[in-house]
Amino acid sequence: MSLDKAIKHKKEKRKPYMGAKAVDGTCRNHGSCEWCRGNRLYQQNKMDEASRQQIEEEHRNFEFMGSPIGGNAGEWL
Repeated sequence: MSLDKAIKHKKEKRKPYMGAKAVDGTCRNHGSCEWCRGNRLYQQNKMDEASRQQIEEEHRNFEFMGSPIGGNAGEWL
């Protein structure tokens, strides 16, 4: 049954979009507006930040222990 025929015979049950979804097509499910994207990717962004901080901490600890990176590698020989 086509959409036009379903509407004509009162078989169309979908509700119209409400609020921001009715105004902006990018603000729907899996939308690309900044608000929706931020809400959808919140957990991923949080995990990315935690892993970045962990890498920086390990890098600082590695430099503190006296690594040859950036220095004279001959000192270790």
